[in-house]
Amino acid sequence: MPIWNAELETCSRAELTALQVERLRRLVGYLQERVPFYHERLTRAGVSPDAIRSLDDLRRLPFTGKVDLRDQYPFGLLAVPRERVARIHASSGTTGNPTVGAYTSEDLALWGEVMARSLSMAGVTERDTVHNAYGYGLFTGGLGVHVGAERIGATVVPVSGGLTRRQVKLLEDFGATVLTCTPSYALAIADEIAEQALDVRARLKLRVGVFGAEPWTERMRTEIEHRLHLEALNIYGLTEIIGPGVAQECEAKRGMHLFEDVFLPEIVDPETGEQLPLGEVGELVLTTLTKEAMPLLRYRTRDRTRLLPECCDCGRTQVRMDRVLGRTDDMLVIKGVNVFPQLIERTLLAIPHLGPHYQIIIDRPRGTVDAVEIRVEMAADMLEPVEPARLEDLRRRVEHELAQALGVSIRVKLVGPREIPRSEGKAKRVIDRRELV
Repeated sequence: MPIWNAELETCSRAELTALQVERLRRLVGYLQERVPFYHERLTRAGVSPDAIRSLDDLRRLPFTGKVDLRDQYPFGLLAVPRERVARIHASSGTTGNPTVGAYTSEDLALWGEVMARSLSMAGVTERDTVHNAYGYGLFTGGLGVHVGAERIGATVVPVSGGLTRRQVKLLEDFGATVLTCTPSYALAIADEIAEQALDVRARLKLRVGVFGAEPWTERMRTEIEHRLHLEALNIYGLTEIIGPGVAQECEAKRGMHLFEDVFLPEIVDPETGEQLPLGEVGELVLTTLTKEAMPLLRYRTRDRTRLLPECCDCGRTQVRMDRVLGRTDDMLVIKGVNVFPQLIERTLLAIPHLGPHYQIIIDRPRGTVDAVEIRVEMAADMLEPVEPARLEDLRRRVEHELAQALGVSIRVKLVGPREIPRSEGKAKRVIDRRELV
């Protein structure tokens, strides 16, 4: 299995720690000088670059949360002049404002480096053809994988998502050996292959898949590997930090190697913020040690996982993170898109003829593809005898408005009064029936 950057990926713990401390000290000074938000936070915490002498000093530094990114939208956290920003990506937010990720040309080179490491960890080389079915555009998945594959020298098919029948044709015609997409879309491709009654082994050359952007299980991995006849590996990232390429699973499948020289990880108690020992499950916190445009200090990802310090058979020495076990907030990941129930509620309440009661039902039939349905009660004016065509027009409008607001299509079911269960306490808006362990 090739190692893209053996000097950093296999260095000793002492060497890595020394590098992390040096980069953390430099980052604190950089943020204090260039970002008023962090200058105020660090001054209030009484921390200067000279105070950073070991990684134990990390706990003295302030957290950054998603609310801070929202309050500083769009460019309040920029550490460079606007003319140095080479690219902007974004993901959805709770208020309709996206979460912004800005990049200098050096940041884009860094992204290419960590994605080259990730894809190399999956066994990708210059001899491979990568069928990239992650979405292109503001979403970081497509372009992140693209730049990493090109950095390795692989051939890239930038097909993006959708048009699944065409995807299957291109997989066969171009002889792709690597598939990159969300795990649920990998299963959609498998469904289309089954619909066409194609012999996967005879017609396709796929040998490995790199899947991420949404939670998935070991059972889902088994299903993908069985149906597509490839090795399915997990990748992790988020727009705020860099995009995909924060951590990647190797062929040992014992957790994702996290690139600690670039992203300094912690696990904290989601309630108290106190650091937890290695091996304990908590909230993942990341500090971007080397980013230029929009570095983040102790960013609370809200992802629940744990760090695994044991050595890996692949030879890499950096810590591994377990698969994401869930969220510590109410954000949902639907078809690879971050969705907040608050945005769904605001969209529904703005549509005439709907009542204020709704539920979001998420299931994973047979442990495979996520199925999402929003059930919403109709208002009183729709309870009189109404033509079926009018009801269908309303349902389609609701689906359209949600798709425009959320960036993802969700099935809507209109129901009558009192069909949504009432609660004496906090309303149970989200029913998540998936098994995420």
